[in-house]
Amino acid sequence: MFSEIHNTIEDTVFASINEICAAIEKEGRDDICTCPQCRRDAACYVLNKAVPRYVISNRGVARVEQGGSIRQQQDIADIMALIHEGMKRVAHNQRKTANHSARHEDEVRVDTPVYNIPTIIGRLFNGINFEPLAGVNVELRLDGDLVAMKDNNWQNPYTLVANTEGTFAFWPEPVPVDSKGQRKNFEYSIHIEVPGFETLNHFFKIPVISDSSPVKSYSMARTFKLPDLYMFPPGEDANIGLRDDLEFGSQE
Repeated sequence: MFSEIHNTIEDTVFASINEICAAIEKEGRDDICTCPQCRRDAACYVLNKAVPRYVISNRGVARVEQGGSIRQQQDIADIMALIHEGMKRVAHNQRKTANHSARHEDEVRVDTPVYNIPTIIGRLFNGINFEPLAGVNVELRLDGDLVAMKDNNWQNPYTLVANTEGTFAFWPEPVPVDSKGQRKNFEYSIHIEVPGFETLNHFFKIPVISDSSPVKSYSMARTFKLPDLYMFPPGEDANIGLRDDLEFGSQE
């Protein structure tokens, strides 16, 4: 429904970052990392600060082009300044889990049928005072094992932080399958151990229909929301809400 909406600033940001990184690699500089992960991090930094320009059709693109060369030049200048700022910040705060020796051309899209597991989102509270918990490791498991995540931007276990009010999120990696349109129930569990509380194990199923290729971008429309979870000291009753299973995957 909304797939045709496009932020034209993204095109400028992505192209400019790739051009700058190509020049850095050609010069043989090592002060700025040009790996795919650092490029994405720099792009996110810029896009969170730049004013978006959305279009929905070729008419919208034409209106953007009609905006005037002076304004466009200023937009580009502002974006370039943000890119250089973002790349410097990312270079000083590189993700430790990323492969910084990887090159941009190493990323190749693979079109193969998979079960695209939706992002799994939930919240964790203290069952006595109903305050959100922080500093707690939340594990997503399948058959007792930790579930591999979509990429190294998503962690499992996930450590709750104070400013997210007990919210945790996981995005499991796609699961290969023979063909599109197959159905499967994935039976996951949330496992949490906190000193002074009973161990929490919450089991749930996600029915998924296989797609023709892996999903590349995060979308709030593809999420599976868990009921609020509560942890109790030993001997307390835990009343946890239930929800119906949702089905995710190909839709004709």
